[in-house]
Amino acid sequence: MPFHLHFGESDLLRCRFALSPLWETQEAVRTLARPGRHGYHLPWLRRVGEAAAGLDLTPLWRLMPEGGHNPDFLCPPPIGPLATFGEEIAAVRAVDPAVARQDMALALADMPGGLGSPAGRRMLDDPARTVQELADLLEQAWRLMVEPHWPRLRALLEADIAYHSRRLAEAGFERLLGELSPQLRWTGSTLTVTGTRGNHTRVLGGEGLILMPSVFVWPDVVGGYEPPWLPAVIYPARGIGGLWAKAADRTPDALARLLGRGRADVLCALGEPAGTTALAHRLSLAPSSVSEHLSVLRAAGLLTSRRYGHQVLYERTPLGIALTAGAP
Repeated sequence: MPFHLHFGESDLLRCRFALSPLWETQEAVRTLARPGRHGYHLPWLRRVGEAAAGLDLTPLWRLMPEGGHNPDFLCPPPIGPLATFGEEIAAVRAVDPAVARQDMALALADMPGGLGSPAGRRMLDDPARTVQELADLLEQAWRLMVEPHWPRLRALLEADIAYHSRRLAEAGFERLLGELSPQLRWTGSTLTVTGTRGNHTRVLGGEGLILMPSVFVWPDVVGGYEPPWLPAVIYPARGIGGLWAKAADRTPDALARLLGRGRADVLCALGEPAGTTALAHRLSLAPSSVSEHLSVLRAAGLLTSRRYGHQVLYERTPLGIALTAGAP
Protein backbone atom coordinates (compact mmCIF):
# COMPACT_ATOMS: atom_id res chain seq x y z
CA MET A 1 0.00 0.00 0.00
CA PRO A 2 1.25 3.55 -0.66
CA PHE A 3 2.59 6.14 1.72
CA HIS A 4 2.01 9.72 0.56
CA LEU A 5 4.28 12.56 1.70
CA HIS A 6 3.03 16.04 0.82
CA PHE A 7 5.74 18.69 0.42
CA GLY A 8 5.64 22.44 0.83
CA GLU A 9 8.28 24.81 -0.51
CA SER A 10 10.19 24.87 2.76
CA ASP A 11 10.29 21.06 2.90
CA LEU A 12 12.37 20.87 -0.27
CA LEU A 13 14.97 23.06 1.42
CA ARG A 14 15.14 20.72 4.42
CA CYS A 15 15.72 17.38 2.72
CA ARG A 16 18.94 15.72 3.83
CA PHE A 17 20.81 12.43 3.82
CA ALA A 18 21.77 10.53 6.96
CA LEU A 19 22.88 7.08 8.04
CA SER A 20 22.01 5.15 11.17
CA PRO A 21 23.86 2.28 12.88
CA LEU A 22 20.75 1.69 15.00
CA TRP A 23 18.61 1.25 11.89
CA GLU A 24 21.11 -1.25 10.46
CA THR A 25 21.03 -3.15 13.74
CA GLN A 26 17.27 -3.56 13.88
CA GLU A 27 17.17 -4.42 10.18
CA ALA A 28 19.91 -7.02 10.74
CA VAL A 29 17.68 -8.53 13.44
CA ARG A 30 14.78 -8.54 10.98
CA THR A 31 16.93 -10.16 8.28
CA LEU A 32 17.70 -13.11 10.56
CA ALA A 33 13.99 -13.83 10.90
CA ARG A 34 13.09 -13.60 7.20
CA PRO A 35 14.82 -16.03 4.83
CA GLY A 36 13.47 -14.13 1.82
CA ARG A 37 15.68 -11.18 2.73
CA HIS A 38 18.91 -13.17 3.11
CA GLY A 39 20.00 -12.85 -0.53
CA TYR A 40 23.19 -10.81 -0.68
CA HIS A 41 23.75 -11.24 3.06
CA LEU A 42 24.36 -14.99 3.23
CA PRO A 43 28.12 -14.51 3.82
CA TRP A 44 27.30 -12.18 6.73
CA LEU A 45 24.79 -14.68 8.11
CA ARG A 46 27.43 -17.40 8.11
CA ARG A 47 29.83 -15.13 9.99
CA VAL A 48 27.37 -14.03 12.68
CA GLY A 49 25.42 -17.27 12.96
CA GLU A 50 27.08 -18.51 16.15
CA ALA A 51 26.87 -15.13 17.88
CA ALA A 52 23.25 -14.66 16.83
CA ALA A 53 22.33 -18.11 18.08
CA GLY A 54 23.28 -16.98 21.58
CA LEU A 55 20.75 -14.13 21.51
CA ASP A 56 17.06 -14.47 22.23
CA LEU A 57 15.69 -11.98 19.71
CA THR A 58 12.07 -13.05 20.22
CA PRO A 59 10.99 -9.82 22.00
CA LEU A 60 12.18 -7.76 19.01
CA TRP A 61 10.70 -10.14 16.45
CA ARG A 62 7.39 -9.97 18.32
CA LEU A 63 7.24 -6.28 17.35
CA MET A 64 8.12 -6.86 13.69
CA PRO A 65 4.89 -8.17 12.09
CA GLU A 66 5.20 -8.89 8.38
CA GLY A 67 3.22 -6.24 6.54
CA GLY A 68 2.13 -4.55 9.79
CA HIS A 69 3.16 -1.69 12.04
CA ASN A 70 6.72 -1.68 13.35
CA PRO A 71 7.43 0.60 16.35
CA ASP A 72 9.05 3.87 15.32
CA PHE A 73 10.61 4.45 18.73
CA LEU A 74 12.94 1.45 18.29
CA CYS A 75 14.71 3.05 15.33
CA PRO A 76 13.86 6.75 15.17
CA PRO A 77 15.34 8.84 12.35
CA PRO A 78 18.97 9.67 13.20
CA ILE A 79 19.66 12.81 15.21
CA GLY A 80 22.43 13.84 12.84
CA PRO A 81 24.00 12.83 9.52
CA LEU A 82 26.68 10.71 11.25
CA ALA A 83 25.07 9.73 14.55
CA THR A 84 26.79 7.05 16.64
CA PHE A 85 25.07 3.95 17.93
CA GLY A 86 25.58 5.19 21.49
CA GLU A 87 23.76 8.44 20.75
CA GLU A 88 20.91 6.65 19.04
CA ILE A 89 20.36 3.96 21.67
CA ALA A 90 20.37 6.67 24.35
CA ALA A 91 17.45 8.30 22.51
CA VAL A 92 15.58 4.98 22.55
CA ARG A 93 16.13 4.60 26.29
CA ALA A 94 14.83 8.13 26.85
CA VAL A 95 11.54 7.67 24.97
CA ASP A 96 8.32 8.52 26.81
CA PRO A 97 6.91 5.16 28.07
CA ALA A 98 3.38 6.25 27.09
CA VAL A 99 4.55 6.85 23.50
CA ALA A 100 6.36 3.52 23.47
CA ARG A 101 3.31 1.68 24.81
CA GLN A 102 1.06 3.05 22.07
CA ASP A 103 3.67 2.17 19.45
CA MET A 104 4.06 -1.38 20.77
CA ALA A 105 0.30 -1.90 20.99
CA LEU A 106 -0.05 -1.09 17.27
CA ALA A 107 2.64 -3.62 16.41
CA LEU A 108 1.22 -6.33 18.65
CA ALA A 109 -2.24 -5.79 17.15
CA ASP A 110 -0.78 -6.64 13.73
CA MET A 111 0.84 -9.82 15.06
CA PRO A 112 -1.64 -12.75 15.27
CA GLY A 113 -2.42 -13.26 18.93
CA GLY A 114 0.08 -10.60 19.94
CA LEU A 115 -2.10 -8.37 22.08
CA GLY A 116 -3.69 -11.19 24.04
CA SER A 117 -0.56 -13.25 24.61
CA PRO A 118 1.13 -13.28 28.05
CA ALA A 119 4.31 -11.89 26.50
CA GLY A 120 2.39 -9.09 24.77
CA ARG A 121 0.52 -8.17 27.96
CA ARG A 122 3.79 -8.12 29.89
CA MET A 123 5.26 -5.67 27.38
CA LEU A 124 2.33 -3.29 27.71
CA ASP A 125 1.88 -3.60 31.49
CA ASP A 126 5.25 -1.98 32.18
CA PRO A 127 6.36 -0.08 29.05
CA ALA A 128 9.24 1.67 30.84
CA ARG A 129 10.79 -1.69 31.74
CA THR A 130 10.10 -3.06 28.27
CA VAL A 131 11.85 -0.11 26.60
CA GLN A 132 15.01 -0.75 28.62
CA GLU A 133 14.90 -4.49 27.91
CA LEU A 134 14.49 -3.92 24.19
CA ALA A 135 17.30 -1.34 24.20
CA ASP A 136 19.55 -3.84 26.00
CA LEU A 137 18.76 -6.46 23.37
CA LEU A 138 19.42 -4.04 20.50
CA GLU A 139 22.74 -3.14 22.10
CA GLN A 140 23.73 -6.80 22.31
CA ALA A 141 22.73 -7.31 18.67
CA TRP A 142 24.84 -4.30 17.70
CA ARG A 143 27.92 -5.53 19.56
CA LEU A 144 27.77 -9.09 18.27
CA MET A 145 26.26 -8.81 14.79
CA VAL A 146 26.86 -5.35 13.34
CA GLU A 147 29.69 -3.49 15.09
CA PRO A 148 32.43 -5.93 13.93
CA HIS A 149 31.39 -5.17 10.34
CA TRP A 150 30.51 -1.50 10.80
CA PRO A 151 33.59 -0.02 9.04
CA ARG A 152 32.63 -1.95 5.90
CA LEU A 153 28.94 -1.07 6.21
CA ARG A 154 29.57 2.59 7.00
CA ALA A 155 31.91 2.95 4.04
CA LEU A 156 29.22 1.64 1.69
CA LEU A 157 26.55 3.90 3.21
CA GLU A 158 28.77 6.98 3.08
CA ALA A 159 29.67 6.19 -0.53
CA ASP A 160 25.99 5.95 -1.39
CA ILE A 161 25.30 9.33 0.20
CA ALA A 162 28.24 10.92 -1.59
CA TYR A 163 27.07 9.53 -4.94
CA HIS A 164 23.45 10.54 -4.54
CA SER A 165 24.39 13.97 -3.24
CA ARG A 166 26.20 14.52 -6.53
CA ARG A 167 23.21 13.20 -8.44
CA LEU A 168 20.94 15.61 -6.57
CA ALA A 169 23.14 18.51 -7.69
CA GLU A 170 23.30 17.21 -11.27
CA ALA A 171 19.77 15.98 -11.91
CA GLY A 172 17.47 17.50 -9.28
CA PHE A 173 15.22 16.03 -6.61
CA GLU A 174 12.56 14.43 -8.81
CA ARG A 175 15.02 12.47 -10.93
CA LEU A 176 17.05 11.50 -7.87
CA LEU A 177 14.01 9.87 -6.26
CA GLY A 178 13.45 7.68 -9.31
CA GLU A 179 17.07 6.58 -9.19
CA LEU A 180 16.90 5.68 -5.50
CA SER A 181 14.15 3.12 -6.10
CA PRO A 182 11.32 2.37 -8.55
CA GLN A 183 9.07 2.37 -5.47
CA LEU A 184 9.43 6.16 -5.22
CA ARG A 185 7.24 8.35 -7.43
CA TRP A 186 7.05 12.14 -7.49
CA THR A 187 3.80 13.78 -8.67
CA GLY A 188 3.20 17.49 -8.30
CA SER A 189 4.33 18.15 -4.75
CA THR A 190 3.73 14.63 -3.41
CA LEU A 191 6.17 11.77 -2.94
CA THR A 192 4.45 8.38 -3.06
CA VAL A 193 6.22 5.36 -1.61
CA THR A 194 4.67 2.14 -2.91
CA GLY A 195 4.94 -1.32 -1.44
CA THR A 196 5.03 -0.07 2.16
CA ARG A 197 3.07 -1.21 5.19
CA GLY A 198 -0.36 0.42 5.46
CA ASN A 199 -1.91 3.31 3.57
CA HIS A 200 -0.84 6.61 5.11
CA THR A 201 -0.66 10.28 4.28
CA ARG A 202 1.54 12.85 5.96
CA VAL A 203 1.85 16.58 5.36
CA LEU A 204 5.46 17.43 6.09
CA GLY A 205 4.70 20.94 7.28
CA GLY A 206 8.21 22.33 6.98
CA GLU A 207 9.99 19.39 8.64
CA GLY A 208 11.61 18.25 5.39
CA LEU A 209 12.59 14.65 4.73
CA ILE A 210 15.47 12.39 5.75
CA LEU A 211 16.77 10.13 2.96
CA MET A 212 18.62 7.19 4.46
CA PRO A 213 20.47 4.40 2.62
CA SER A 214 20.45 1.00 4.29
CA VAL A 215 22.32 -2.24 3.72
CA PHE A 216 19.90 -4.61 5.43
CA VAL A 217 16.62 -3.06 4.24
CA TRP A 218 17.13 -4.70 0.81
CA PRO A 219 14.99 -5.37 -1.21
CA ASP A 220 12.42 -3.08 0.42
CA VAL A 221 11.89 0.64 0.67
CA VAL A 222 10.49 1.91 3.96
CA GLY A 223 8.64 5.20 4.02
CA GLY A 224 7.10 6.82 6.96
CA TYR A 225 7.41 7.62 10.62
CA GLU A 226 4.47 9.27 12.28
CA PRO A 227 4.68 12.29 14.62
CA PRO A 228 6.52 12.96 16.87
CA TRP A 229 9.23 11.43 14.67
CA LEU A 230 10.69 13.23 11.67
CA PRO A 231 9.60 11.78 8.31
CA ALA A 232 12.10 9.56 6.50
CA VAL A 233 12.50 7.27 3.51
CA ILE A 234 14.91 4.36 3.81
CA TYR A 235 16.12 2.75 0.58
CA PRO A 236 18.62 -0.01 -0.37
CA ALA A 237 22.17 1.29 -0.65
CA ARG A 238 24.10 0.97 -3.90
CA GLY A 239 26.75 -1.72 -4.20
CA ILE A 240 25.49 -4.31 -1.74
CA GLY A 241 26.03 -7.05 -4.33
CA GLY A 242 29.78 -6.94 -3.68
CA LEU A 243 29.62 -5.95 -0.02
CA TRP A 244 30.67 -9.30 1.44
CA ALA A 245 32.91 -10.46 -1.41
CA LYS A 246 36.52 -11.31 -0.58
CA ALA A 247 39.30 -9.50 -2.40
CA ALA A 248 40.38 -12.71 -4.14
CA ASP A 249 36.86 -13.08 -5.51
CA ARG A 250 37.01 -9.82 -7.46
CA THR A 251 40.68 -9.31 -8.43
CA PRO A 252 41.60 -10.78 -11.85
CA ASP A 253 45.00 -12.50 -11.93
CA ALA A 254 46.05 -10.46 -14.97
CA LEU A 255 45.47 -7.20 -13.11
CA ALA A 256 47.35 -8.54 -10.08
CA ARG A 257 50.33 -9.35 -12.30
CA LEU A 258 50.23 -5.85 -13.77
CA LEU A 259 49.87 -3.80 -10.56
CA GLY A 260 50.89 -6.22 -7.85
CA ARG A 261 48.38 -8.17 -5.76
CA GLY A 262 47.99 -5.58 -2.99
CA ARG A 263 47.38 -2.62 -5.29
CA ALA A 264 45.10 -4.61 -7.57
CA ASP A 265 43.05 -5.74 -4.57
CA VAL A 266 42.69 -2.14 -3.40
CA LEU A 267 41.67 -0.93 -6.85
CA CYS A 268 39.12 -3.71 -7.31
CA ALA A 269 37.70 -3.17 -3.82
CA LEU A 270 36.73 0.38 -4.77
CA GLY A 271 33.57 -0.52 -6.64
CA GLU A 272 32.12 2.17 -4.37
CA PRO A 273 34.11 5.04 -2.82
CA ALA A 274 35.73 4.11 0.49
CA GLY A 275 38.26 5.34 3.04
CA THR A 276 41.54 3.85 4.20
CA THR A 277 40.20 2.28 7.40
CA ALA A 278 37.25 0.63 5.67
CA LEU A 279 39.47 -0.77 2.93
CA ALA A 280 41.96 -2.10 5.47
CA HIS A 281 39.15 -3.84 7.32
CA ARG A 282 37.64 -5.21 4.12
CA LEU A 283 40.95 -6.52 2.75
CA SER A 284 42.47 -7.63 6.09
CA LEU A 285 45.49 -5.41 5.49
CA ALA A 286 47.29 -2.94 7.73
CA PRO A 287 46.00 0.64 7.27
CA SER A 288 49.56 1.77 6.54
CA SER A 289 49.81 -0.71 3.65
CA VAL A 290 46.46 0.37 2.23
CA SER A 291 47.46 4.03 2.54
CA GLU A 292 50.64 3.36 0.58
CA HIS A 293 48.76 1.51 -2.16
CA LEU A 294 46.19 4.32 -2.39
CA SER A 295 48.93 6.94 -2.76
CA VAL A 296 50.59 5.02 -5.60
CA LEU A 297 47.28 4.37 -7.39
CA ARG A 298 46.26 8.01 -7.09
CA ALA A 299 49.66 9.19 -8.38
CA ALA A 300 49.23 6.86 -11.35
CA GLY A 301 45.88 8.47 -12.20
CA LEU A 302 43.81 5.42 -11.27
CA LEU A 303 42.12 6.99 -8.24
CA THR A 304 40.85 10.35 -7.10
CA SER A 305 40.10 11.42 -3.53
CA ARG A 306 37.85 13.89 -1.74
CA ARG A 307 36.92 14.61 1.83
CA TYR A 308 33.52 13.53 3.13
CA GLY A 309 32.73 14.22 6.78
CA HIS A 310 35.49 12.88 8.99
CA GLN A 311 37.39 10.93 6.35
CA VAL A 312 38.88 10.97 2.86
CA LEU A 313 37.07 8.80 0.32
CA TYR A 314 38.85 7.28 -2.67
CA GLU A 315 37.20 6.28 -5.94
CA ARG A 316 38.33 5.08 -9.32
CA THR A 317 39.02 7.47 -12.19
CA PRO A 318 37.80 6.51 -15.69
CA LEU A 319 41.20 4.90 -16.26
CA GLY A 320 40.88 2.90 -13.06
CA ILE A 321 37.39 1.81 -14.03
CA ALA A 322 38.60 0.74 -17.47
CA LEU A 323 41.40 -1.33 -15.97
CA THR A 324 39.14 -3.22 -13.58
CA ALA A 325 36.43 -3.70 -16.21
CA GLY A 326 38.76 -4.73 -19.01
CA ALA A 327 40.87 -7.31 -17.21
CA PRO A 328 40.01 -10.89 -18.24
